[in-house]
Amino acid sequence: MVTTKPQFDAALEIIATLRAAGYEAYLAGGCVRDLLLGREPKDYDVATSATPDVVLEMFPRTFAVGAHFGVVLVATDGGADTVGAGNAEQDESRYFVTEVATFRSDGAYSDGRHPDAVRYTVSAMEDVRRRDFTINGLLLDPDRLFPQGLKPGSFGEFDVRDKARTLHEAVIDHVGGMADLESGIVRAIGRPELRFEEDHLRMLRAVRFAARFGFELDAATAAAMRRSAPRINAVSRERVRDELTKMLTEGCARRAFELLDETGLLAEVLPEVARMKGVEQPPQFHPEGDVWTHTLLLLGQLEADCPFTLAWGGLLHDVGKPPTFVRADRIRFNGHVDVGVAMSAEICRRFRFSNDETRQILSLVENHMRFADAQHMKASTLKRFFRLDNFPEHLRLHRMDCMAGSGNLDHWNFVRERYESMPEEAVRPQPLVTGRELIAAGYRPGAGFREMLRTVEDAQLEGTITTPAEALALLRERFPVAAEKGSEL
Repeated sequence: MVTTKPQFDAALEIIATLRAAGYEAYLAGGCVRDLLLGREPKDYDVATSATPDVVLEMFPRTFAVGAHFGVVLVATDGGADTVGAGNAEQDESRYFVTEVATFRSDGAYSDGRHPDAVRYTVSAMEDVRRRDFTINGLLLDPDRLFPQGLKPGSFGEFDVRDKARTLHEAVIDHVGGMADLESGIVRAIGRPELRFEEDHLRMLRAVRFAARFGFELDAATAAAMRRSAPRINAVSRERVRDELTKMLTEGCARRAFELLDETGLLAEVLPEVARMKGVEQPPQFHPEGDVWTHTLLLLGQLEADCPFTLAWGGLLHDVGKPPTFVRADRIRFNGHVDVGVAMSAEICRRFRFSNDETRQILSLVENHMRFADAQHMKASTLKRFFRLDNFPEHLRLHRMDCMAGSGNLDHWNFVRERYESMPEEAVRPQPLVTGRELIAAGYRPGAGFREMLRTVEDAQLEGTITTPAEALALLRERFPVAAEKGSEL
């Protein structure tokens, strides 16, 4: 059952208040689209004829974060059920924030993102015609949905399936969005080139919507995207990164990247990935085909809401193959992991990932081939392998890598069984000795302490020593104190 959240009530209360004061107000945009598709909207937006200064004055708790573009955030009290324990941060959680936008008609977009000037209008039709896609240009009239009238606090949960017919009758459609929803089409409103000139990021959003809903791109819209693809480079890298991340983590990554390729956008935003096309692989290991096909098959396994570092690691795990391709006794990619790590580092810098995010993505790329050696690793090496940050992501990536190729899961099963059966204290045991004990045993502090402690830890992980006394005995054998007197280690 798809039901609305309390935010739905909050948005309808705002609409009721605006209408009681004589203004037009509707639910607008993505929330209407999602309700019609039987999906739970993440948020609810309101479009109104009331100007921002009126909205700011009408509601007691507002935020004018986008008032110069006609947008005001209105916070409404969620009631006692959402009240926290009393501190300021928890108290904020009792409020639902709704975006309230004034009907407007935008001027030119010189920067490819923001209108140079905003003109407010009292026409809902004029407002929706400046939006991006027909499926996002729909309005919902609550008076048609609730003929008994809008009474704040009385809406309750709304079962989309029970109200499906009424929902359709409550929609106001000035742009043909209902027909495109039914046909499964993503179509730009009006002239596609103009919509993409206004905000170049809309080209990526078109791809994301088509992939998310399993829709097709309208032919004219897709053609305009191909012509305008180079303009995506004028968009900030952070905005592009965020759109790509959404594509990778909404459960439809393969289709999204196929559409990116078909529209020419992939070669603009990720040329390193576009170069995977046509790069052959040895068929005995990769019967599926070239590196691009392999990567698409892996992307097809990414689940909705998967960790975005896993998704980016999967996308980039073989990015080093195209520049290292050689055909000798067979097709080889000598050093592709090291090359791939360097290329991935540059991509992460380009898209301004944080240091922690970059480290995890690069770790996934760097270690994705190590599973093949796991059955021959020393116990200490295997345990250190398990110590990699967020090791379950490495397991998930390797399994997807295998299933996108030969399908052989022998290495994955071996590592998974060892990892899940090995207690944490065996992987990260308490140190048997520290630098303090080494000094007490007569060793002088120095750079050599690291090698000595590593030697002890290796033996401990191998299970050949278990006590501090055994650790010191091992050190005296490997690093005689007498030989070290008079010089630092």
